[in-house]
Amino acid sequence: MKPITEEILPSIIVIEDDPYMQGILKHCLKDNFQPVLFNNGIDALSYLQAGSLPAIIISDLNTPRLSGMKFLEQVKSSGFFSAIPVIILSGEDNTETRVKCLEIGADDFVVKPFNPRELNARLKGILKRTGRAIAG
Repeated sequence: MKPITEEILPSIIVIEDDPYMQGILKHCLKDNFQPVLFNNGIDALSYLQAGSLPAIIISDLNTPRLSGMKFLEQVKSSGFFSAIPVIILSGEDNTETRVKCLEIGADDFVVKPFNPRELNARLKGILKRTGRAIAG
């Protein structure tokens, strides 16, 4: 008889200060990831610095204490965290902002409102391309 093993889902950091959007993201990610939510980039950076390395990160652009752009800059300039894929999620749909985020190192830029299936497909695609593929 085979032992029952519980599937361990990869963790995903979600930086979003809007409680409603946090709930939506948590709900749409829970089948494929273990979401770890933060209201701001400072707390997320502290979590990373404490040794918790997620499979991927989603960050809103407009968060208190440390903007998504500044968070992205810090993660991508770090020797320890630069390989972690980052998706920027924003209600701001402006080409200059999207291009700047991609130039800094964002792996994708998703505009709110978003389709949950599309977001999950983008996440899985990035993880597959970076050699961190998940089941399902």
